[in-house]
Amino acid sequence: MDLLDVMLKRRSVRKYTEDEIPKEKMNKILQAGLLAPTSRNRKPCSFLVVDSKDALEKLSESKESSSKFLKNANKAIVVVANTLISDTWIEDSSIALAFMHLMAAEQDIGSCWVQIHLRKSKSGQSSEDYVREVLGIDDYFRIVGILALGVPFREVKGYEIEDVDKERVHYYCKE
Repeated sequence: MDLLDVMLKRRSVRKYTEDEIPKEKMNKILQAGLLAPTSRNRKPCSFLVVDSKDALEKLSESKESSSKFLKNANKAIVVVANTLISDTWIEDSSIALAFMHLMAAEQDIGSCWVQIHLRKSKSGQSSEDYVREVLGIDDYFRIVGILALGVPFREVKGYEIEDVDKERVHYYCKE
């Protein structure tokens, strides 16, 4: 499968079976995050794999909406970035999340990115602070998102290349 095929296959999957993710597939997903490029190769991101059902249920309450499905995920990867290492933590974390999201699709594992940065929990607390409290993460770590993972409940149809909006591409030619 080439990269474009993986990109077309990738969907946000929020409903999972109770099947375990095979260890070799999980390792490939994590390797993709570790291989993600970072500004000046500073590598500020760490990957916290959560497989505790209790913790996944608590993380499902990290936002006012759009995080409930975490409680039914098999695992989640919380991407934490050390602000003492780099000020490009948002970009570096986002690239790592995207790489892992694509690798999950390539491995036939369902995944969905849960936005944490700049979001609030139901109580009005910042989602980042909520996740830090649940998982015991130090304050100098920032959290852009969580990648929920699981075996998809049903097969999800990918995109077709004809679906892309080519009208969004513009060219600037200096003469």
